Amino acid sequence: MKNTILLIILILLALSANATIRNVPVTYTTIQSAINASVNGDTVLVEPGTYFENINFRGKKIVITSKFYQSDNLSYIQSTVINGSMPASPDSASCVRFHTGEDSTTVLQGFTITGGTGTKWTDEHAAGIYREGGGILIALCSPIIKNNIIKNNEAINTSGVNGAGGGGLRIGDGNPKILNNIIMYNKGLYGAGIVLNFTGVTIKNNLICYNSQGSTYQAGAGIWANSTLSGKPRTIENNTIIHNVSTLGTAGVLSYSSNLILRNNIIWGNTSPGGTQVLLYSGGTVTATYCDVQGGYTGTGNIDIYPQFADTNFILANGSPCIDAGDSSSVYNDPADTANPSNAKFPSKGGLRNDIGAYGGIGSFLLAGTSVIGVKNINSNTPDGYKLFQNYPNPFNPSTNIKYQIANSGFVLLKIYDILGKEVATLVYEKQSTGDYEITFDGSGLASGIYFYKLVTGNPDKSGQVFTDKKMMVLLK
Repeated sequence: MKNTILLIILILLALSANATIRNVPVTYTTIQSAINASVNGDTVLVEPGTYFENINFRGKKIVITSKFYQSDNLSYIQSTVINGSMPASPDSASCVRFHTGEDSTTVLQGFTITGGTGTKWTDEHAAGIYREGGGILIALCSPIIKNNIIKNNEAINTSGVNGAGGGGLRIGDGNPKILNNIIMYNKGLYGAGIVLNFTGVTIKNNLICYNSQGSTYQAGAGIWANSTLSGKPRTIENNTIIHNVSTLGTAGVLSYSSNLILRNNIIWGNTSPGGTQVLLYSGGTVTATYCDVQGGYTGTGNIDIYPQFADTNFILANGSPCIDAGDSSSVYNDPADTANPSNAKFPSKGGLRNDIGAYGGIGSFLLAGTSVIGVKNINSNTPDGYKLFQNYPNPFNPSTNIKYQIANSGFVLLKIYDILGKEVATLVYEKQSTGDYEITFDGSGLASGIYFYKLVTGNPDKSGQVFTDKKMMVLLK
């Protein structure tokens, strides 16, 4: 046994010693050329920029990452872009493909993945030919996809195929991990956000929102799951699945002849004709615990209360009913704040007990450093007569004026947030009548930098509010 362990250690050390960092574009002009040159254990490090490519991992057990991995600097995720809108063939138009046995040592990390339109793919279970995986196509393998923004991809072209879905990701016949991603504004006729087909999977700490155009196979605009893979569970834990849209079935989570484990998720505001947030179809089953589901769902610890969000990226507001409301087992605890170990580390809130949603649990991590999802889009449309004007002066030192207009009398909330989404000031929290308003904000207690101010009108305890926000800069001497 000792000799076996020693041999394993020596092999791992040898692999580590031989690993190479392949730099794009300094050494390799494209990501694909760096992949082609790589051997197992290598890292492809990509500098900020937009890369018009449709990359294929080709079975390489490698890490492809932006500079995010060096410092956890979230700006690198937004500034390092794989844009799949210029494919060599329209039938191989996913931004990223994994289908040659890649395993958990294969990692895609730290990118914005956009512009993909899917790959013409023969279903592994003789169901026909489909166009799937607008952003990412995963088949018969188990990579790790983490800390990415997967947005504005689509799988909707049905020409020459049986159907089209998985606008953000299509996953089949493997057991990948999907961790700490924002999956938004993707389109698919089913599974606009994520398609799971005969696969195991772990989906944790993701924000899945504003995915749309679901019109076939009961839609499942957030997550569409079909059938199971023997011995491979489908664990969907600590995600926020919100404001997805379909024209039939459900826009939230669909279990289509599948078995799903839902734990500590927010599933809210997904729009379909019936308004169902979690739908079972054709023998599908769901075990849901400690989830906040609009309209309610049977299961231990589940609640049905508007989550209350603090910012554009759906971080929980102080006082949210989802704080410290997840599974109480310590294995699901939020990370501890090193300065105050009895409290959770931001972006988790409250104590150490799991927070329901994308920012709870041991894997909690800030998904974006700036306003990635404009609050004006949280309700899709801001009704006429509601306006938030640019503050003046801007930049300012130390005070500025903020004007806004209210079309109908009701509750009004005006708050200031720093660039990390932390609330720094509440300027208005009251019922106001129709009219124009102006308020002076004194920023003398703040550090110089960029801040956001957000206007919310409507009932703070319900969805359907009017949101809008703007950026301002404090410039203190």
